[in-house]
Amino acid sequence: MPSRSAIATVEALVVAVPAAGNAFADDEEETVLVRVTDEAGLYGIGECITTPRVTKAMIESPTIHFWSRGIADILVGADPLEAAALYDRVYHGSFYHGRRGTLIQALSGVDIALYDLAGRQLGEPVYKLLGGARSERIRPYATLYPGDIYDRPPAEVARHIGEQADIAIEQGLRAVKVPVLFGPEVSDRQIVAFAEQSRTLVGDDILVGLDFGYRWWDWHDAAWTLKRIEDCDIHFAEAPLRHDDLDGHARLAGVSPVRVGGAEFAAGRWEVREWLERGGVSLVQPGVSRAGGFSELMRIAEMCELYGAQLVPHGYATGITDAASFHLQAAALTVPMVEFRSSRLGPSRLRRELVTPAEPEISDGYAALPAGPGLGLELNEDLVRAHTKQPPP
Repeated sequence: MPSRSAIATVEALVVAVPAAGNAFADDEEETVLVRVTDEAGLYGIGECITTPRVTKAMIESPTIHFWSRGIADILVGADPLEAAALYDRVYHGSFYHGRRGTLIQALSGVDIALYDLAGRQLGEPVYKLLGGARSERIRPYATLYPGDIYDRPPAEVARHIGEQADIAIEQGLRAVKVPVLFGPEVSDRQIVAFAEQSRTLVGDDILVGLDFGYRWWDWHDAAWTLKRIEDCDIHFAEAPLRHDDLDGHARLAGVSPVRVGGAEFAAGRWEVREWLERGGVSLVQPGVSRAGGFSELMRIAEMCELYGAQLVPHGYATGITDAASFHLQAAALTVPMVEFRSSRLGPSRLRRELVTPAEPEISDGYAALPAGPGLGLELNEDLVRAHTKQPPP
């Protein structure tokens, strides 16, 4: 008989290890690990992709009044199986927190941990708690990031992209995203040539997305470029314009032959709705560990069905975020693939060691549904004990 008990503690742990070559970190790579423990000592884990110390303070801050309630204060004593109701309780009790920002990001990790704990208590995988599997397998895509080399000639960067693509394909992946992160000194004509060369090096049978890193402020320039790469068979164009320019995105989406992606940093379903209605994008990219956890992302997935849009969640973090994204894809109808951070494409100790299994087995582009109760992960408690940052005195 599965064991059920109420929530006893909610912790936000800033776990940091030496960067050791991680291109996305300076001296240290770090993450916010959320651990929700029940009265029987069983715990669930989650992760937040955001500013660690601010998030920790958001989770652990005390209640001031009924519109400024502490997250941990609300959750202690509650039933983790009521995760969606608890999400709403926290959201509506946090007007004073500036909740369209760090509060949503902090709540993302908490919500993931609640579902993990509930699944562990029941002995069931999270995707079953979300309504069951709507697909029989998971399709991850790998972001090919060759490092901070975008000051080099585009043709040289493209060669490194090709090398990373070979590694990803050898791992079993059949979908990739190519960052196009050049500065303004690289012309749009050169961007077109880079996209063409990248497609040639990756191969015709691989799904390709392009991440433009918010390159353009004028939608006409973005449209000029996207029209000229139509024959490259690009699945989506991520971050072509400044993130807040919804009207520009709408104009671009109206003329682009390539799907225009957006909402990577949207905080919850209300902002995503603005991207779908006003921004006119056909692919949205909020992440499960940043935009509201399972409770909010399932609502976003259902909303995408109404707008005929795809939800392709951002997920460049540790195995906790990957596993959460996999469960989301399993349960949601409108999630055709999820971002996956392969440790073979860049060094990351947290990526390799924080949880087991760190990565799924991938064959011919797909991975099996997650196995085991909750997220199906085991936390490396030794690493967490050794590398949790203590608050300053």
